[in-house]
Amino acid sequence: MVQRIYAISSKADMQIITTNYIDGDFRKSSGTSEAPLYNPATEQQIGTVRLSTFDDVDAAVSAAKASYPSFSATSIEERVDMLGRLAEAVAARSEPLATAMREEYGAPSGFVSFSAERAGTVFLDMARAVIDYPWRQTIGSAEVEMRPLGVAAAITPWNSNIGFICAKLATAVAAGSPIVIKPSEMSAIQTQLLLEALHQAGLPRGVLNVVNGDGQTCGSALTAHPDVAKISFTGSTATGRAILRAAADTMKRVTLELGGKGAQIILDDADLDRAAEQALTSGFMNSGQACIAGTRVLIPSRLKFAFEQKLAGALSSYPVGPASDPAARIGPMVSQKQWERVQSYIALGIEEGARVIAGGLGRPDELDRGWFVRPTVFSDVDNGMRVAREEIFGPVLCILSYEDDDDAVRIANDTSYGLQNYVLSGDVERARKVARQLDSGRVVINGAPHEPMAPFGGFRQSGMGREYGAFGLTSFLEPRAILT
Repeated sequence: MVQRIYAISSKADMQIITTNYIDGDFRKSSGTSEAPLYNPATEQQIGTVRLSTFDDVDAAVSAAKASYPSFSATSIEERVDMLGRLAEAVAARSEPLATAMREEYGAPSGFVSFSAERAGTVFLDMARAVIDYPWRQTIGSAEVEMRPLGVAAAITPWNSNIGFICAKLATAVAAGSPIVIKPSEMSAIQTQLLLEALHQAGLPRGVLNVVNGDGQTCGSALTAHPDVAKISFTGSTATGRAILRAAADTMKRVTLELGGKGAQIILDDADLDRAAEQALTSGFMNSGQACIAGTRVLIPSRLKFAFEQKLAGALSSYPVGPASDPAARIGPMVSQKQWERVQSYIALGIEEGARVIAGGLGRPDELDRGWFVRPTVFSDVDNGMRVAREEIFGPVLCILSYEDDDDAVRIANDTSYGLQNYVLSGDVERARKVARQLDSGRVVINGAPHEPMAPFGGFRQSGMGREYGAFGLTSFLEPRAILT
């Protein structure tokens, strides 16, 4: 029987988090600094989290290292069983997890529902990958075996905290690698509720370890730690570069899922009403706080005016509001800092000469508090403008015009990123032809649904390596050849 441990205490309606999860137990952080936690829809502080130190990170890595010999030797059947238990444990707590996500992050109810449901299924997806994976092959006279790399470390962001933790944990368990995870300290309430659920799965001690802390201290300590063999990071391109440089000293294997500036190419045979709705769906997903958002909307020059009218009209079905409002499709930015960042880019777009066809600076008129942004659409945007080249991470779209399909591909590929692009067309084969010319890890045609077993990752400065399914599993493994 696994004992239930509560890691969150309440003090005058504030949630005070002081623990990490190390070696199968909740342990007090050795740090003395605390970070505030906010409800972004109200700007009110709702809690604090104690930030960890290098000693906490070292204890977590040591626990993972100690568990490696036995865990790496577990059978495929044992790992599949663990993944199933993790899926059940998370599914059983989906409603409290969704509630915490609404309060601490503020995402719209549609995104929260998808995220809470998806969090548990990633374990089942990875179990399928484990069963089908070619763990041993014979190549000529050699026997080739895929082996776990060693202790893994993961650093995850705030924009889908629960999902990222579960996805990286699922891959590590599937590979037979113990893991140390440093989530965003801004998501500590969500993290602790998730840990209560994961604890119920009864993983072997040391397989899962989580430390609350900032990137400068805990993230850097993990990246530089000599006993960490693998780093899996999701976050900004700037931080990804720093991790890659630090990891090189000890030759750590690295998977980086970084920023994006996706293009949505609307071909001239697309239905404009449907295209306008899809452009907003792909561009404003997760309140625009998504690396896969299609924030550059490419439209044929002769259709630009008509499309602008359609897009402006479709915006009426994208109300802004708190997560408590089921009608809201765009929530607040995660923090005041992020709100100010988005505001600065809206001001920059105006300064660069882009034409505002919707939105603009400030909060929506009906909202006088909360870090809400007016959903903004720029037109007459040149691909050389900074608003077209830099990741804004908010509900801001840029409309760019093109002359023919080749021109659209040229503009879409003229970026330092390459994570996820989109093509909309009435002719699927034509859309496929365009998609094959796009330099990105994924291309979505006509709003196709997510495929959890397909590889996910980016070209260029959108990262390196792949996650999900067999490709994600391979990134946590190393081939060993035995010749006889």
